[in-house]
Amino acid sequence: MLNIFVCEDNAAQRRTIVQIIQNTVLIEELDMQLVLDAGDPYVLLEKVKTSQNTGIYFLDIDLNSSMNGMKLAQQIRLFDPRGFIIFITAHSELSYMTFQYRVEAMDFVLKDNPAETKVKIRECLLNAMERYTLQTNKTHKVYTIEAGGRKISIDYEDIFFFETSSNIHKVILHAKDRQIEFSSTMKELTNTLDGNFVRCHRSFLVNKNSIKEVDAKNRIIYFTNGETCLVSTRMMKEL
Repeated sequence: MLNIFVCEDNAAQRRTIVQIIQNTVLIEELDMQLVLDAGDPYVLLEKVKTSQNTGIYFLDIDLNSSMNGMKLAQQIRLFDPRGFIIFITAHSELSYMTFQYRVEAMDFVLKDNPAETKVKIRECLLNAMERYTLQTNKTHKVYTIEAGGRKISIDYEDIFFFETSSNIHKVILHAKDRQIEFSSTMKELTNTLDGNFVRCHRSFLVNKNSIKEVDAKNRIIYFTNGETCLVSTRMMKEL
């Protein structure tokens, strides 16, 4: 999942940008979430420091602060080198400054044409999603599912286990930062996933690499994120 951040000191303009982003994510069914919109670059930077996901950053250049958008982008790069930075500005002549600050901006969006701004923001979000998916597939082995009309790709290393849902022909994926219910069966998953995933119970399929501890006496598996699942007596030996 991609995290979206907006830094714009003009409250009205910030609300407009946020609305365009939220509508695009909803309509295009993108695997993204708006994490923060702020007028203060220092507030946004503190949030970026604790973010664990790759980000998309819509930044105004003139923020009426001791830190302008370019300097903010420079700081963001220290914590999120793979992030996508888009400047939203009324000053197209400042585009050359991205080379001076070495921030590798993905795009510039001009504020003076509202219709064009909407189109450009949508293009940036779609482009970022496409690039992120390609990057992830190249660097990590990922599992892709369809849920709620969206295609969602999750790193194998972020998956803890799969659980049979109470809804027929559906399972629940337990991952590092979320749970997702989607259409599948344990049999299908067992045949699809690699050897790191082991069927430990008729209702559970676990990622061996995410196991913290196995309580053989009580037949409970503990995962690194604090969640647990059951192990059947029959499956214990294989596990």
